[in-house]
Formats: sequence, C-alpha cells, structure tokens
Amino acid sequence: MATTEQNFEQPLVDLRRRIEELQGYPEGGHDAEVERLRRTLDKCTREVFSNLNRWQKTLVARHFDRPYTLDYVEHLMSDWIEIHGDRRFSDDPAIVTGFATFRGRSVCVVGHQKGRGTKQRIRCNFGQPRPEGYRKALRAFELAEKFDLPVLTFVDTPGAYPGIGAEERGQAEAIARNLVEMASLKVPVIVTVTGEGGSGGALALGIGNRVFMLQYSIYSVISPEGCAAILWKDQNRKADAAEALRLTAPDLLDLGVVDGVIDEPLGGAHVDVPTTCARVGDVLHQTLEELAQMSPSQLVEDRHAKFRALGEIEGRPHL
Repeated sequence: MATTEQNFEQPLVDLRRRIEELQGYPEGGHDAEVERLRRTLDKCTREVFSNLNRWQKTLVARHFDRPYTLDYVEHLMSDWIEIHGDRRFSDDPAIVTGFATFRGRSVCVVGHQKGRGTKQRIRCNFGQPRPEGYRKALRAFELAEKFDLPVLTFVDTPGAYPGIGAEERGQAEAIARNLVEMASLKVPVIVTVTGEGGSGGALALGIGNRVFMLQYSIYSVISPEGCAAILWKDQNRKADAAEALRLTAPDLLDLGVVDGVIDEPLGGAHVDVPTTCARVGDVLHQTLEELAQMSPSQLVEDRHAKFRALGEIEGRPHL
C-alpha cells in the first residue's frame, strides 16, 4: 500500500469508516463484507505500521484521539479528586492534578491535558502549560510527599507555553523548581510519556525513578519543525530533523533515557484506548510493587543515580 508522510494513515481511516457504515445497516445484511474489510484493515495496518519512519511516528504521537491524562484516570482510577490552582495566580487546564485510588493503592496523578475538540483544546492551550500549571503540579508533589503517596505522571505536551505573560510570571523558574523538587521527592515517582514529550515542558513532569514511553510516543529537546528551522532554515525538512533527533521510544530505550517501552494496540493507542490504558496500568502496577520495597532515601538516591548516568560516555576520563 502506497503511503506518504502526511496521509499514510488515510487508507486505514477510510476502511474503518466503511466498516462503521456497513455495521449501521440492518443486522446481518453485510456481515460477509464487514468481515472481509476487517481482514483487509488488519493486513493494511500491519503493513503501514511496520514501516513507519520517525516523522510518521511523530504524527501518530500527535494524533487527536490518543488518550490523555484524564482518559487514564477514567480507565484506571477510582475515587478521583482533582485539585485546582497554584495558590498564586490561577488554574492552568493544560496540567491536571489530583488524587485517586489505583488498584487498591492511593496515588497522586499529575499530567498534561490537550483537550478534546476545538473549545477544550483552546482552553487547555493545546497542552502547553504556563507557570501556574507547573506550580500546581509542584503543589501536588508536595502533598503527595506529605501523605506518603506514590506519584504517577503522564507526559504529553509540545512544550511549555512561550508567551510573554508566561515568561513574565517566571516560566523558566517554575520548570527549574519542579526539576529540583521532583528529584528530591521521598516517594516513588513513575513517569509515562504517552504522546509528545517536548523539551523542558515535558521534563518538568519527567523526573522519576522509572520512565516509560508508549510505543509511538516521542521525547525530544525540540520539535522536528523547530530543529529544521534552526539547522536548515526550512521547516519542510522536519522529516530529516526527526531522523537526526532519534526521538522515538526505541531510540530512547537504546540510549538508556527511558526504562521501558509499552506496546500499543495495532494501529496506535488511539485505535483502542481501553487496551492502551490497561497495558499502561499493568506496567504501573508492577513498577509500584517494585519501588514499594525501597526506603525514602533509596528512592531519592535511585532517582539521582538514574539521571546522573544520562549521557555518560564509557571510558571518559574524570575531569
């Protein structure tokens, strides 16, 4: 099946739409055709997704229907209590924070939220947090440590909002403060990159004892478009930039930046949200069981050692 970088998934979308249309007819009228189309869809999906380049995986990571933080809360948590505001300026919908019960264990949940539909996306600023969002997250982290609750973060943002107002209210300081405080939390911290992990805006929720990525998520210091604009003065070379950045989950696992990759359903997380959430939940549950065996001081040292080792070159002389 021929695909391009921009519309590689369109044939699959067309097949799914046709199946839905046939299923809407009187029962039993098109069962054979629906079954044939499902087999075709399965074959084509395997073919397309087995040959994705890094730019195409970036497009999958940005898909509008991928599960966001509140989807994971809905499918995995109970007794959800959301907290709002940073007690300084306002509430930032681009980051959601709260407390819930996850498989019998009380946890603190912090994550990015891009929103569904145009109105919600505008309200959530397309998942780009402002300083008050990071300060709200910090408030949740401090409460989690106070009450000895594990922290689960879900990362999915193009990056921190670069507007003038955000800079005036201390965007850089808010992110830096989160890095310091997350590194020192005396409770287990598990990070899951579920979509885009963009620059410091992602890292501000990304300091954990364990860091996982969904199969088609990305994690990078800069977007492919931004990288292409800087290096070649041409955003049309974003596919080249994506290849150079090595920003996909397998790349980062090979580099030792993340601890594991969570497989997505065939066709991506957006195709089967319940299955995606269940797989994430299984990994979180198993990891929490492991980290629960560590003392507070061991958790902090484990986190420090993990991030100090990033970028280490074997055999490099000590300066």
